[in-house]
Amino acid sequence: MQTDAKIERRGDTENFATSPRHRVAASVFKWLVRISRFGLAALFLFTAGAKLWILKKFASNVAELLSSASINYQRWQWPATIAVITAEIIAAILLIVPRTVRLGAVLAALMLIAFSAFALYYVYILHGEDLGLLVPVLIVFFGFRPNVKTLKNEN
Repeated sequence: MQTDAKIERRGDTENFATSPRHRVAASVFKWLVRISRFGLAALFLFTAGAKLWILKKFASNVAELLSSASINYQRWQWPATIAVITAEIIAAILLIVPRTVRLGAVLAALMLIAFSAFALYYVYILHGEDLGLLVPVLIVFFGFRPNVKTLKNEN
């Protein structure tokens, strides 16, 4: 029986040659992350641009949601509108700049959670239109109210 003084561990790399090729899975994953990152930034920029395009209509939709939540909509209509649009633009910029991607991802996640939480509050607490959370999310996130009869397939 032969004994060695040196104990080999699993993680030692001296016995393995490094491959000159990059791992395909890591490369694909890296590109999927980039596509997702820039896609989310594009989504935020698109929705912010759409809200700016129809700013008064979006502000009136925000006022409707605020009044349904028993919040003084006359006082908070424009601050809430500006806050939503500004947060979307900031999140998009943070997602695009490489050093601030994590901060942008956190801001994007918090905004999406907040929009979803308000939609749940609107439907289940305030007993708003029960369309599977679609209408409040569309109003807050995209700035428009779809036709209720079309969504419910009623004629």
